[in-house]
Amino acid sequence: MEEEDLISLVYKLVLENGEPGILQSELWKKLDLTSRDGSRIATRLEKRRLIKRERVLEEGRWTYRLKSLVIPVATKSIEEAPCITCTDLYRCSIDGIISPLTCDKIERWVIEEYRAASVA
Repeated sequence: MEEEDLISLVYKLVLENGEPGILQSELWKKLDLTSRDGSRIATRLEKRRLIKRERVLEEGRWTYRLKSLVIPVATKSIEEAPCITCTDLYRCSIDGIISPLTCDKIERWVIEEYRAASVA
């Protein structure tokens, strides 16, 4: 595996563990990496300001917990928003004749999204 691919994989696993992060030693075991190789990758991610390493005492031993500093923005929730393709977008404003407050397209979209989320 290329080093950049490995760095991406480590970052992905840190992201998947969310707010609490993941212990460095757990991550290395999952990826079958040596402590030296794993530390090198963590240092690169830290230098890129993508993660932070917090020193923690775990089961009587000092280790590091890796936490994400940058959370990628998910666009899934707005991909189908009617505003993106609306022909009246340039005339739409809060206090205008065309307004997001009175828009039937937005209302239908919100209701559909709510129903879809309720089913899931």
